[in-house]
Parts: sequence; structure tokens; C-alpha cells
Amino acid sequence: MATRRTGGTAAVRTARRAAAGALPGLGLVGLALFSLGRPHPWQALGGGLVVACAAALVGGALGFLFGVPRVRTGAAGAEPHGSYVPNTNLEQVSDWLTKVLLGVGLTQLGSIGERLDQLGSTLSPVLGGGADASPFAAALVLYFVLLGFLAGWLLTRLTLPRVLSDADRALDLFLAGQDRDRKGDRVGADDLRMRAMQHLGLVGTSTGKPDDLPGSMLPTDPAGGSEGVVAEVRSTARRSALTASQVRDLFADGSEGRRVQALALMQGDPALGDLPSVLEAIEHPRSGFEQYHALLAARGLLSRLPAEEAERLREAVAGRLMAPDGIPYGSDRSWLAEKILSRLEPVVFLPQQQGGPTADGAAAVGAVGADAPAAAAPEPRG
Repeated sequence: MATRRTGGTAAVRTARRAAAGALPGLGLVGLALFSLGRPHPWQALGGGLVVACAAALVGGALGFLFGVPRVRTGAAGAEPHGSYVPNTNLEQVSDWLTKVLLGVGLTQLGSIGERLDQLGSTLSPVLGGGADASPFAAALVLYFVLLGFLAGWLLTRLTLPRVLSDADRALDLFLAGQDRDRKGDRVGADDLRMRAMQHLGLVGTSTGKPDDLPGSMLPTDPAGGSEGVVAEVRSTARRSALTASQVRDLFADGSEGRRVQALALMQGDPALGDLPSVLEAIEHPRSGFEQYHALLAARGLLSRLPAEEAERLREAVAGRLMAPDGIPYGSDRSWLAEKILSRLEPVVFLPQQQGGPTADGAAAVGAVGADAPAAAAPEPRG
């Protein structure tokens, strides 16, 4: 059944592409056949191609003006909630121009035949001249103007609303991320920035979102899906009565949904963090979604890790980045992993000096991250 559906979908797509290519193809074939009967066929063909392209561009521009979407007003949640509102100048210009063009077109409707005859007479020398060149030029222009209008309108209607919506949504997420950053929630800020870049298509999206995220522990937002559940858990982590031991047990439960919930709690409250659990989810994730939230949890733990644990985290993240089956390049996980590594530097342990500190008290040189100051290394004694 799935094979039949896939085959049917591919056949429909092929038929649509063939139909879309047949319309301009018929016009170009007609132009080529007409040019063969001219005294200078190549000159007529070149001139006709220029006329056809110009007509298609004019028609496409008109189709764009008629297809520009409008921002909904008066509906809850229809407009962005950030500090900016969408610029509707293009909508106003489109509205004015379409009304003017329709008004002028209706007033000149009675003389449209005369106008087309004048246009054909003007363009006939480009097609080699002659009595038959004038009507062919007028028909060529009319054909490609209508074709360009249809293509421009369809492309505008099908693609522009989605592009504008994604851009507005990304702007809202970026602004919300800046607000989270000012409040000190760096993990939430990074998550919002990542989602904004996903809306813009700058990074890939982690797949394999679990279906077993339990909604019994905390209230969830069904419209937000798995991301809504994780965001809700993260936002209530500091108000939760759970302890770090209970969060570890939640992660050790084994189901992917509870593992992700435990990682979300660690993101919301670094005091609940458990590095072995985070490393387990980074190195042996159940899905890309789980690994993404493990990296977010690691991002929140950077300022709390001793040098030895920071080195373990650095090795785990770098190993997953370099592994052939590890973190894919250009994904949201790759962006987070590189950001974590940029805040972690290799840790160098000073050998024990005679008369200096003992091996147990040897200081490690290296910064745990930009969020925490580097440990100062004692100067060797003479």
C-alpha cells in the first residue's frame, strides 16, 4: 500500500512538472516554427525570444502584485508578538496598483483589439516583418503575458505566505531569546535561537521526537508538541520539588520520554544536573531529539563543572562531532556542540613539583568555559 502511494505521488508530481513545462514549451515551439519561414530565421527567433521573455516578466510582475498576501488583523495570535510589527507597504502598493490597473483596463476594454493591433505592428519588424508577423507578435505577447501572470500569481500565493510567516516567527523567537538571555536563562535563549534558525532554514532539525513524553507530571501545551512539553518542564524546573537524585532516577527509568523530561529539568535548573546522564544521552542517544536536549543541558552545566568533568564533556562532544555516525554537520546539534566546544578548552595538569603542592592538590590550567573563570595555576617554587 505504501509503495502504491509513493508511486502515485511520484506520478502526480511528474505529471504536474510535465504540464508546467508544456505551456511555455508550446509557445516556444510555435515561435521556432514561425521563425523557420522568415528570410532571416535566426534573427526572427532571437527577437521573438526577447519579446516572449519580456512579456512573461510583465505578466509575472502583475501576478505577483495580485498575489501578495495580507497580514491578518483582529485575530488572536495572528500577528507577531515581538517588538516589531510587519511592514504592510507592499500590501498597500499591491492593492493600489491592482485597483488602478483594473480600472484602466475596464475603461479601455472597448479598444483592446485596436491596442493589440498597434502592438503587433510595432513588434512585427523584430520578427522579420510581413503581413503575418503583426498578428503573430500580438498573439505571442498575449500568450506569454497570461502565462507569466499565472506563474507569478501561483508562485506568490504558494511560497510568499510561508516565507513571510517563517521570517516573522523567526524574528519573534530571536527577540524572545534575547529576553531570556537578559534574564539569565542561557539554555532557554539558545533553544529559542536554534528554533529561529530552523524556521529560516539555516540549520537542520533533529528528528526522532519521542511519542511517549508523559503529560501526567506537568501541564503541557498540545499545540506545541514535544517541544511544548519540554519547554513547559524546563520553565517549571526551579519550582519543582524534585531533587537531583530523583532526576537521575527519572533519567534511569529507561523510556525515552522520561529521559528527555529529566534532561529538560536539568536545563531549567542546573542544580539538578547530572553529568553522567548527560554524557550518556550525548554519546548513546535514543534519537536526535534526545541528543539535542542533552547538549542543551550540557550548555547549562558549563559554569558548574570542575576541570576534570569539563574535559570529559569536551571529549564526548568532540567525539560525537568527528564520528561518522555522530552529530550531522549543519544540524541544530552541530551548532550547539560547536558552541559548547568553543567554551571549553583542553585542560592541562601540571606535574607535581618538589616542595610544591601534592598530586591530589595539583591545579588544572584551562578554562571550563566562558561562563566560569579559569582556575589559577600556582607558580612553581624554586
